[in-house]
Amino acid sequence: MKPALLLILFLATLLTGAEVKIATYNVENLFDLAYSGQEYEEYIPNTSWQWNADTYRKKLKNISRVIVDIAPDIIALQEIESLQALKDLKAQIQRDGLYFPYYAIAAAKATTVKVALLSKYPIQTRELRVTASHQYRNILEAKVQLGSEKLYLFVNHWKSKSGPESMRVTSAKVLKERLNALGDINYVLVGDFNSDYRENETFVRKRKFNDTGGLTGINSILKTTVNNSPVVLEALNRCNDCAYNLWYELPKEARWSHKYRGNGEGLDSIIISPKLADGKGLEYLNGSFHKFDIAYLLKKGGINRWERSRDYPKHHTGKGFSDHLPIYATFSYQ
Repeated sequence: MKPALLLILFLATLLTGAEVKIATYNVENLFDLAYSGQEYEEYIPNTSWQWNADTYRKKLKNISRVIVDIAPDIIALQEIESLQALKDLKAQIQRDGLYFPYYAIAAAKATTVKVALLSKYPIQTRELRVTASHQYRNILEAKVQLGSEKLYLFVNHWKSKSGPESMRVTSAKVLKERLNALGDINYVLVGDFNSDYRENETFVRKRKFNDTGGLTGINSILKTTVNNSPVVLEALNRCNDCAYNLWYELPKEARWSHKYRGNGEGLDSIIISPKLADGKGLEYLNGSFHKFDIAYLLKKGGINRWERSRDYPKHHTGKGFSDHLPIYATFSYQ
């Protein structure tokens, strides 16, 4: 390409700005084929469960199809077993037409599954250790240069609801402490928080979960609510310590990415800082938040999840995708 044309394209970018699409997807247990001893029983390679080269290839292709169809610039992933599994997924995505030069996984702790990131942009990463216990997964922090500004991205996968709210509060406090240390920054919190976007309203009726006196990680600690009312986008930049959950961009009936016993839950979230709504520089593109609920990801009123047979011996069928739907949002920068 001629230098003059390159200069024209560069100046056009400066004048019109650029956009970055950020997605998050819990892919439901992407395990490689190397036995580590950490696997769930059904993902031990080459047993009667039939987690083998054939089903692994099908899982990679199915998840790749979803990611290629979303076409994100950066995607956060949850439930990746290993660096090898991440590399295999990255390679499959590239074969399917989408290239991510940069990648990272929070693998400092040997948890069964981990969070990871694929990016078209260079990233600088570190891990936030929640506790030494393997019941808590590390949080992946990534710093991305977008034009003249930096964006901090935090990939989360908090404790499931097999544990009480106090465990999710523990993860939230570590994350909030890091945000406070960084100060007034552009940040996006993404991932599977195992907390509904309005957890403060729903969990109080469930004694099993409410061991915190009504305190929730996603609402109380991350401050997506104030006095039990949700922070709204229009008021975000008047509350420097608050954050905005993008689920409120969608109609109430659409605010779910997972189903439990037929009921929709917004367990996956994209949460933004006040600086991303202050009208200056790097900004959330209003109205750009979406749930990726294309027809092939849905089945019989629910989600077309990765399938295991009902007959014995139970085994992976090679069909389906994940028990979560991806979500994504777009940000503009100069």
